[in-house]
Amino acid sequence: MSALVMPDAASAPAAGSNRTTLGEHVLGQLLRLAPIAGLADADTRTYGQVLMDSLTDTAHRPLTLPPASLSYISDDHTPVEFSLALTPDAAPTLRMLVEPGCASGDMAESGRAGLKVIREMADRWNFSTAQLDAVEDLFFPDAAEGPMALWYALDLRPGGVPGVKVYLNPSADGPENAARTVREALQRLGHPDAFAALPDAAGYPFIALDLGSWATPRARVYVKHPRMSADDAVTVSRTAPGLAEDQVRSFFRLATGSAPLPGRKAGESPRLLRRPALTCHAFTDRETASPSGFTLHIPVRDYVRDDEEALTRATALLSHFGMDASALRRALAALTPRELTDGVGLIAYLALAHQQHQQPRVTVYLSSEAYAVRPPPSLPQRETSAP
Repeated sequence: MSALVMPDAASAPAAGSNRTTLGEHVLGQLLRLAPIAGLADADTRTYGQVLMDSLTDTAHRPLTLPPASLSYISDDHTPVEFSLALTPDAAPTLRMLVEPGCASGDMAESGRAGLKVIREMADRWNFSTAQLDAVEDLFFPDAAEGPMALWYALDLRPGGVPGVKVYLNPSADGPENAARTVREALQRLGHPDAFAALPDAAGYPFIALDLGSWATPRARVYVKHPRMSADDAVTVSRTAPGLAEDQVRSFFRLATGSAPLPGRKAGESPRLLRRPALTCHAFTDRETASPSGFTLHIPVRDYVRDDEEALTRATALLSHFGMDASALRRALAALTPRELTDGVGLIAYLALAHQQHQQPRVTVYLSSEAYAVRPPPSLPQRETSAP
């Protein structure tokens, strides 16, 4: 491991120049984002070193070359994504999502690379990997399938010790076995009746585990929902008490732009016809099968004309939930100098999260755009279909 030399904003290569590498691009973004979350230079240096170590040789790959692999963290295959989690009257939390095995030749090799990185983190920050060890054979078969093997996310906390989250692929042993894998994993993790509490699903893209320093570690199951409507959104949460129905409806309509339109019949609830919504169900209490947390994820990039419209929607919903959008605007400027009207996808997802005994949280997922900017469509990305 080499010591990290933090780039100077004035001397770092401009994004897209022939000299820019993937590592320089994402590290520069991290450096500019960190002050928004109140991170000290020493914290940023620690997290930057972990990021660069995770990317291994890929960090030194010029952006003039195509991505080392088709990482599905982002639409342009950048293996890094950032996000801001916001609550009322608190500084935002900065997160980064990374695919540590992005340069591997296949999913089995990618999984091994990812496990190595997580165990190095466990040594660095002195936490147990027992939860991950308990399900390792389910998610890392010799002939692993699927678009990913292991991703990790870090909640970048002041003090240099993050919250660590690991994302695993339930379809690693084949998509036809995903439900069985989720059920078995929940049983091993101490939640034997949890699978029955999940809503109907068109697929299970991830299971996520909290490792390290968490007050209440969670096992989380992500569920895919094609053609979701606001009416559907209020029925899929299984937490009790959960988000109020009007909160879910307001979030869905503000995030998707599906407010009632002239000519629509009363009671008609428009559906998401492009990329599907996701829900996340968090389990913490081994004495009950009910989830203790619920998150609704809307892929806003598929339902807007450009990122300016996405920012307008994000600003409206943050205001609705009593949150300040200024940190988001600063984050967008930290990621890229481009005009928001020149692309779509810089703001990838908007999410509303509720954990029992905590305030609702809005998370905005931000693309690095290391390799490409998705151009705006010729027509507005609006859904208008009623059931």
